[in-house]
Amino acid sequence: MVGARDVELTGRFLLVLNEDLLGDDDAARAAVQELSGVERVMSTRDAERAAAPVRPTLFTELGMAVADLSPQQLGAARADRRVLGVEPERVQRAIGGSLSEEYLRGFRDAAQFLHARLSGPVGTAQFGDTGELTWGLQATGVADSPETGAGVTIAVLDTGLDLGHPDFAGRDIEARSFVEGQTADDVQGHGTHVAGTACGPLAPGARRRYGIAHEARILVGKVLGDDGSGTDADILAGMSWAISAGAQVISMSLGADVREVSTAYETAGRRALIAGSLVVAAAGNNARRGAGDPGFVGVPANSPSIMAVAAVDSALGIADFSAASTTVEGGQVDIAGPGVDVYSSWPAPRGTNTISGTSMATPHVAGIAALWSQRTGATGRDLWTQLVQAAQRLPLPASDVGSGLVRAPGA
Repeated sequence: MVGARDVELTGRFLLVLNEDLLGDDDAARAAVQELSGVERVMSTRDAERAAAPVRPTLFTELGMAVADLSPQQLGAARADRRVLGVEPERVQRAIGGSLSEEYLRGFRDAAQFLHARLSGPVGTAQFGDTGELTWGLQATGVADSPETGAGVTIAVLDTGLDLGHPDFAGRDIEARSFVEGQTADDVQGHGTHVAGTACGPLAPGARRRYGIAHEARILVGKVLGDDGSGTDADILAGMSWAISAGAQVISMSLGADVREVSTAYETAGRRALIAGSLVVAAAGNNARRGAGDPGFVGVPANSPSIMAVAAVDSALGIADFSAASTTVEGGQVDIAGPGVDVYSSWPAPRGTNTISGTSMATPHVAGIAALWSQRTGATGRDLWTQLVQAAQRLPLPASDVGSGLVRAPGA
């Protein structure tokens, strides 16, 4: 993640339209045309009908748009009764899992902190990978759950997927890229790893199991480019598509180190819940707990209507890098998942990889959410409630782990 003072802006603005325009493509187009002066407004509905990729400026299912605005247009938009909010468009990044110098330094610090804990009087790790299961699936009770994710759709909005990976052969997958000039194929690795945890296979050859909702329908939305970054517009376009495609769960292991809640993402999360889609997002990796810095939950996970996921280690302690709650409304951690030394899918030729981050905790929650949705039929806010009520309480502050460790439905 980038620091708050280093957040990159695109120069465009996000327009959050009021409830009256939500879902009304024609009225929303007219409003955006008038506010921005653009002659033709492309919407997500155009993208659905187009033979070639279309970059939408209006996200019909979310009631939002992205536009270039002059200072005069910006002032007019902020005063317009049809607009709930206007904010600069940011660049978001994959949270953890990249092989950048910053990530490797953070991973080293986390590993040193974990080693110090497990070497001291606290004791030894409670879980560890075996030949059959990752420690994360053991700790969350996935192996004992009869649910498979069948009949549930999970959308993974990330860097795409290695579409030729044997882990996903024969699966019901729809893939779409929202990054201009790039296909949905993942060359960065982050998205493939996340998808492997959320909905990878039950029996991945001779390897241990790491996939949770192994019979779920998978939507792969490439909203982050090959460098691991993407714009708000690309991410919101992916969210809009996932909602329209019927995803009960939307997994987003991405973000920016911004304390203030984004009106756009909070509105998107709230409207997603109403539509029956639960959005789960990584809390962030900006903590350095071993150095006394607890960090803070950033955008978009700090939205009250988006479930913020923290990371725990195999001793069920908070990961050194996992961001803590803040006093900002919505800036609290809601739940925790396994996020240290997580083994999962990786693009060829490597095939698998073990990495750490709140990015890795998030798909644990997404996959388990699909299991709960399959069992009870719950969606949206009801699914959120089931997850936090079923969570395993941990002897840690709620500001670090929320309701506790996510747990799969039992036998």
